[in-house]
Amino acid sequence: MKSTKIPPLAVLAAVLFVLASALSLHGQDWAKARLDASPRHHEYVPLKHGNRTVQAFVVYPEIKTKAPVVILIHEIFGLSDWAKEMADELAAEGFIVIAPDLLTGFGPGGGGSSEFPSQDATVKAVSGLDPEIVLADLDAAADYGKHLPAANGKIAVAGFCWGGGKSFAFAAHRKDLSAAFVFYGPGPAEVSSITAPVYGFYAGNDARIGATVPATVDAMKAAGKKYEPVTYEGAGHGFMRAGEDPGNSVPGNKKAREQAFARLVKLLKELKSPAMASIGGGDSTTATKAEKAGVICHDGAMPASAATN
Repeated sequence: MKSTKIPPLAVLAAVLFVLASALSLHGQDWAKARLDASPRHHEYVPLKHGNRTVQAFVVYPEIKTKAPVVILIHEIFGLSDWAKEMADELAAEGFIVIAPDLLTGFGPGGGGSSEFPSQDATVKAVSGLDPEIVLADLDAAADYGKHLPAANGKIAVAGFCWGGGKSFAFAAHRKDLSAAFVFYGPGPAEVSSITAPVYGFYAGNDARIGATVPATVDAMKAAGKKYEPVTYEGAGHGFMRAGEDPGNSVPGNKKAREQAFARLVKLLKELKSPAMASIGGGDSTTATKAEKAGVICHDGAMPASAATN
């Protein structure tokens, strides 16, 4: 039998493909390692509402006093290791963080984010989530956090990428929030029902989302709502994750991540009760410039001027 020799270049290409797949699959090992090394208490809690149960990742700070609660909304990539690591980082600053897996029950075999076979499958599933179910899941997380013995009654929401748009939408839905933090996500179609101040964090090299900010500024100003967006020049969409990834090659992402995290923590520590939350116009701000970054995440939501639901 005549043997068939495989060209060396073909073998090399196959090896590189396998390595690339492995790196993609384990691309957040650095986040998992940090999470595993954390001294803080982590737990998974089933949150029931109606006939649905959503799983939530909960992290507690190591402090003596009661703490504000932050509802963390994950990216379009689901409740990833990075999302959980981000929750742990916020807990390290003195906050109770509740990160619901909004894909609970929608994964293979009725599982959640971790059950999807690929990132593409996860993105498709998150993109197809019913907005009303998402709001109900977030309500369940906020209700749970509000009644925790270790909580001080103040609740904020922070969302990233797809979750950034959902954070803004939740602010329009929920009346007892102390603040909403929107990371590179568009505003909702209707803002008149918003009662909490909204703080935006946007990337300079992210025209898809950045182009929606002026209309959102106008809508919030016309409605008499407090909205303070800051644009971090030189950063790309998803800079909160990319900026702490050891493999990041864009200085603008790292700088934006550091500045945005410091701003987020400062604002969280200044939280007021919902009844005292300031309502009023805000100003758009541009952070210092850095090098160009690429788009590395996306959001299926519509801008305030174009959304229909």
